[in-house]
Amino acid sequence: MQRRDFMQASVLTGAAMLTAAAAKAGAAREKDDDVVKGEPFHLNYAIHHGMFENHAGKDFIDQIKFAYDAGFRSIEDNGLSGRPEALQTKIGDTLAKLGMTMGVFVLNKGGNDENTLTAGKPEFVDIFLKGCRNAVEVSKRVNGKLTTVVPGDFQRWLPEGIQTANVIEALRRGAEILEPHGIVMVLEPLSDNPDLFLRTADQTYAICKAVKSPSCKILYDMYHMQRNSGNIIHNLDLCYDEIAYYQIGDNPGRNEPTSGEVNYKNIFKHLYQKGFKGMLGMEHGNATPGKEGELALIKAYRWSDDFA
Repeated sequence: MQRRDFMQASVLTGAAMLTAAAAKAGAAREKDDDVVKGEPFHLNYAIHHGMFENHAGKDFIDQIKFAYDAGFRSIEDNGLSGRPEALQTKIGDTLAKLGMTMGVFVLNKGGNDENTLTAGKPEFVDIFLKGCRNAVEVSKRVNGKLTTVVPGDFQRWLPEGIQTANVIEALRRGAEILEPHGIVMVLEPLSDNPDLFLRTADQTYAICKAVKSPSCKILYDMYHMQRNSGNIIHNLDLCYDEIAYYQIGDNPGRNEPTSGEVNYKNIFKHLYQKGFKGMLGMEHGNATPGKEGELALIKAYRWSDDFA
């Protein structure tokens, strides 16, 4: 082959390769666009701050808008009480404009190792009640109706029945503050450490029945329930009439559905068939970092939410 013919062939081959690469990249972008621009899901999943920051940036408002475009219709924000009031209002206005719903935020000083409600100490209960009153004001700014409460740590110097009674009494007083505003405190059994008092759904169910208020219900976090007791569908059926909110996280790893051992596709289908109309908080991380991980997360929810 003459040098001129060789150079021409090389140029043509290179151009063809570039064209193919560009076409492939364009197809990938179109495919990604299909992922991040979707119809609403069958169930109402609630994203949280930081979940889509690689696509939307650091601003929470932009993340909410991105989530809406991807098909999500709710948010949750554990740290909402600590955000500036102006930002709380802006979040509420954004949700209202988009037709989205506010999920849970953690009740400020609702009960932890520093002021556990199990101890029955008046000063601890006062801190909890102050948190309830603050939750009313925060809820108004975001049009929210749900706040998470963790009763605190187990007291080894008190019989368990006495601790349970202390928790019930404190929650009844909190419900008196929240109920006139239609706000529900959802009690969350956890698996984070062995000192926690509230650990299982049936234990929480009994407490809610004793409080006897529409403002005291269960937060059924399926990550924690898998770790503490398993048998997720059976246990949620037993407690269903007292569950107001669910949270999601696969195990192990506490990341999106399909990243671990929990069959969320079956669980979501079960809840949908039961007629659940509430929210499911996405309280988990992304199994893969960066934009790739965010796209993978959306795809995982699309697959898990497909009940066909």
